[in-house]
Formats: sequence, C-alpha cells, structure tokens
Amino acid sequence: MAYFIGVMSGTSMDGVDAILTDITDTAIAPIAAVSVPYPEELLDQLHQLCIISPNEINHLGQADRAVAKVFAQAVNKLIAERQLSPADIRAVGSHGQTVRHYPDGPPGTSGENGFTLQIGDPGTIAALTGIDVVADFRRKDIAFGGQGAPLVPAFHAAKFAKAGHNRVIVNIGGFANLTVLRGLDSSAIKGFDTGPGNVLMDAWCRKHRNTLYDVDGHWAASGKVYQPLLNSMLADGYFAQTGPKSTGREHFNLTWLQQHLQALDTDLAPQDVQATLLALTATTIAKAIEQQDRIEQCFVCGGGAFNKTLIAKLKELLPQISVAATDNLDLHPQWVEGVAFAWLAWAYMHRVPGNVPSVTGASRAVVLGNLTLAD
Repeated sequence: MAYFIGVMSGTSMDGVDAILTDITDTAIAPIAAVSVPYPEELLDQLHQLCIISPNEINHLGQADRAVAKVFAQAVNKLIAERQLSPADIRAVGSHGQTVRHYPDGPPGTSGENGFTLQIGDPGTIAALTGIDVVADFRRKDIAFGGQGAPLVPAFHAAKFAKAGHNRVIVNIGGFANLTVLRGLDSSAIKGFDTGPGNVLMDAWCRKHRNTLYDVDGHWAASGKVYQPLLNSMLADGYFAQTGPKSTGREHFNLTWLQQHLQALDTDLAPQDVQATLLALTATTIAKAIEQQDRIEQCFVCGGGAFNKTLIAKLKELLPQISVAATDNLDLHPQWVEGVAFAWLAWAYMHRVPGNVPSVTGASRAVVLGNLTLAD
C-alpha cells in the first residue's frame, strides 16, 4: 500500500480537488476525494492574475501563498475524513493553479523564453500538511522544448489503455484536451489541447447570469446556435494547427469572443451566444477526434462530462463512436486529473518519465516535478 494525494485546480477554477490514491507498479486505485472551493476574494484575484495588470508581482506573491493554503486545507480535510495521519501519505502531487501559459512566448516575442506559470507554494503546502510535496511538473517539459501540456496522457495510458481498443480520453475542463490510445502501444500515444472547453461558457455565464457555470447546459439549450458566429470562431488559426499544441486564457477569453461578436455587427441574445459557445467546444473536440484513424470509443472526464447538453451534442457529432464518461472505466470523471497528479508524484519518486514527447513536443521523455520536503 502506497498512498499518494493528487491536488488539482484547473483553468475553470471551480474548486480544489484532492484525491487519495493507492498506487503501485501494477495498479492505480483511487480511494476517496474532497473538493474545497476558493474563497470568493481569492477567486477574483486569480481571475485578475490571468490578465496583464499593475502590481502583478505583489498580487502573484500573495496569491501563491493563498492558493497553497487552500490546497493544504483540501489535503488535511481528506486525511481527517479517512482517519489517516501525514505519515500515511508518501507524497502530495500538486498541480498548482495556472495563471499564465505562454510555451511559445508571449505575442511579439521570439519565443525562445516561453514559459508556463502555476502558483501554490509547495513549501506552504508541505508546512501545513506535514507531507512531502512534488510540484512544478510543467516547466521541465518546456525546458526540453515541449509545450508543458497536456501532461495527463502518460497517466491516461497507464490507467485507461486496453489491448485491442482504439479509444480517446477527452478531458473537458476550462480547456479541452484529448489523448489517443491505440491498445497498449505506447509509441502510438497522441494528445493535444483541442481548444476551449468550459472557459468561454463559464465566463459568459458570469457576465450575464452572475453564476459560475451553466448547470447541465440548460441555458445553452434554451438558445439557438448562430452559425455565422460559430464559423467566425472556428476560423481561428489555432484550430487548424496540428499537435503538439496547447492553449489557455491568454488566447481564448471574453476579449477574443467580443472581437468576433463586434465583427458580425449583430445583436444576439445572450442565450444564443451561450448555445454557440457550447457548439464551438463540441465541434472542435469532435473534429479533432475525427482526424484520428479507427477510433471506436470516446471517454469524457472533467467538469464538462456533467454538462448534459454538451455531451448530447458530442454524441450527435460522433454517431459512429461510443461516447461515455470515464466512470465506465471505473474512475469518476471529476477525479481523473487529481489522480493523474497523484500518479505524477508516484512517477517522480520512482524516476518514471511523466511526459510524452509525441504529445508535448519535448525532445525526450523526462521525469517531471520538484520535491519539497516537509521537514
């Protein structure tokens, strides 16, 4: 028995998930999970950090500690609920909270110093939990020429690959990414970010309904897709790129959406925009899957797996492919990324490479992360 805890907050920023997982060389067994929301003040601060603004270093430094405290709170809550002690946990694998992602460099730069930035001070997590912490998983991949994302395909292969099955694992968080698994052939693993997942739909909900997200996609279902807007967004050059590729809020955000709306010079009902944003997410995922040969199964995880309207649209666009949530593979859709970072902590401890060069574009497979000791 080797317990690891994965702690994850994605670009949707809808809360911090901590997943207790028993990991060995031959098995990955999730046991329990907790979720802790960000305090409203911190959530506002994180959204501001995703936008270039004054006093960024001061705000970044404070948020780095504040995020770490929420991560530690989630870990401690999970341990208490399971009646465990810090000594029972080999390590915490912390993804951190992404606030910038420029693997090819910010616009207008040469790109030679591209970077990605996740906050959530591992020293604070270690101090408040009494557990060793493995964190900072993305930057080493970038140092070897990669995108630093997606990082979950190696875990997807370890957990979900099955002999004789060509399947795609689609994670729909703030952004959507997919992993192509062809049986147990590790050399055939592919993956990349397909584009926006929930990020634009969530932002539009906050703007027009003052809610964090569209529950079950009901608001989108009440609107009608406006095809000229959908066509305009689909013409974005990112969707035509081939992998390796990754993206983030730096590219797809409300400013980007507003530019498309203004170019159309028409007055759309907010629910019609929401319906069109949902269609954008579903269409870009479906097109990315259609570009892969001989895919038979699609398993969805992340918050988007619970958007009934979105899943129905995916099924409509992929009539020849079975579409289901990852709980059909014995892993709850909301747990997948948390378990992935528990596994990445295990991989660090066992010197197992955590990236897939064919996915990220790195020059070679490398062990990811840095260790912060609790003592």
